[in-house]
Amino acid sequence: MSDSVEVDESLRGRRIALEEIPLIDFGPFLTGGLAARKEVADRIGHACRNIGFFYLTNHGISEAQLTRTFAEAKRFFDQPMERKLEIDIEKSPCHRGYFKVGGENLDPAKQKEGGDLKEGVKIGRDLAADHPLVLAGTPLHGANLWPRDLPGWQGSMQSYFDALVGLGKQIMHAFALSLDLDECYFDRLLTDPMATLGPLHYPPQQGSITEKQIGAGAHTDFGCLTILAQDMNGGLQVKNAAGAWIDATPVPGAFVINIGDMMARWTNNLFASTLHRVINTSGAERYSIPFFFDPNFSAEVAALPTCTGPDSPPKFPPTTGGQHLLDMINATFDYHREKAGKN
Repeated sequence: MSDSVEVDESLRGRRIALEEIPLIDFGPFLTGGLAARKEVADRIGHACRNIGFFYLTNHGISEAQLTRTFAEAKRFFDQPMERKLEIDIEKSPCHRGYFKVGGENLDPAKQKEGGDLKEGVKIGRDLAADHPLVLAGTPLHGANLWPRDLPGWQGSMQSYFDALVGLGKQIMHAFALSLDLDECYFDRLLTDPMATLGPLHYPPQQGSITEKQIGAGAHTDFGCLTILAQDMNGGLQVKNAAGAWIDATPVPGAFVINIGDMMARWTNNLFASTLHRVINTSGAERYSIPFFFDPNFSAEVAALPTCTGPDSPPKFPPTTGGQHLLDMINATFDYHREKAGKN
């Protein structure tokens, strides 16, 4: 940590213990028989019930592809601001494109100095104007805003996006097995998934740091599950069951997987949607690439049959995947809430 950085003691995390954020080998799930898959799924289920976070290794995404995707993310963020603003998210009808530092505020109750200290890009399923969901005016569905004059950028990001859609479906299979459901239970709800790739850049934070502005304010993720690739500079912290912040130290080659609010709602709070935040005190630029994997816009999100019973009635009214995400985005992006209010 740089000598010039003074961090409020409430923002300090302690190092992780692997029993709190476990390291799970996904290889046997991808290549093994039912017994091997069930064993991995049970480990994932245990992590989801107890902290809502785990590291995933042997996930099938190559180191070369990860390295290339991080390099492409940096190449975009290194551009002058006027070039990045050519794909300003406010130009998109479906919440795609670039947002500036402060454009997202994940903890508006505490962050009083301009939102999160990060910039990012939102990349979703790239749908043409004649796609049925676009023709129907379905919110959050449409074309991406791709940068000009960055040869290979679109292809690299699309390739990584496609690979993580495949991984997301496999993780959902593991969730189903861990919940005593048929392994393919969620497949019918993932035919048109609302997936979002969101490369992020965190500038180094210096001086006195308080909760008034940090890299990403304390929050739970909105949707079903998040697959996070992070660089080795650290900064991600997770709140454990005892209420202590712990550092989710980067593990080479591993994704960080966490549960979002939608999956918690689906499981009647059996799976934990856990508070986390980012504080970049590394003294270096920090890059991360979260991938948010969510069901079809029209998918019903109601308590699963194996997560309710006489002593555990549904805790939430039914909703849909799309409405849940719209509610969360409107609470986080000022421009989107203002645009929705005009419609």
